[in-house]
Amino acid sequence: MIQKKFCPYCAGPLVESQIEGQLRKRCTQCQTILYENPVPAACVVLIDSQERVLLAKRKVDPKAGYWCLPGGFVELGESPEEAAIRELREETGLQGKIDMLLGVSVDPHPDYDTVLITAFLIRSFQGSIMAGDDVSRADFYFSETLPDIAFRSHSHFIRHYFSAYSRDHK
Repeated sequence: MIQKKFCPYCAGPLVESQIEGQLRKRCTQCQTILYENPVPAACVVLIDSQERVLLAKRKVDPKAGYWCLPGGFVELGESPEEAAIRELREETGLQGKIDMLLGVSVDPHPDYDTVLITAFLIRSFQGSIMAGDDVSRADFYFSETLPDIAFRSHSHFIRHYFSAYSRDHK
């Protein structure tokens, strides 16, 4: 992660100080405290009528070549639900309707330190799969034949669905 050295508001130098029980950066000129927070992201666990999960093969880093759930970063002015639906469309060409919140987790990221990811379950969707945006392929997989999953949180969301919500496992 890139270490910030200057205030984003006045360009004054940042120093580390003990603030609110944590070591935080504070501007020496304007005294602004730099609160560094996780970057929000959203993904979908899309399940078809055969109880297969939709996965996308990443063509960009981090984890290029690995499979993941369709998803990405939440844009300014966008809710996590809107981001999840947008990313599904951009990466796979599919349109979906969110059934429920599946969970929230965190993953480490080489550029942003921590990503806070929200997962939504989708069982109702339409369209034809067409890989796009930052994925090279998209396809459905049974829980027993999953490829290597790029992110710990995505593996967690998939396992959570199949253990708690799958029609085949009840």
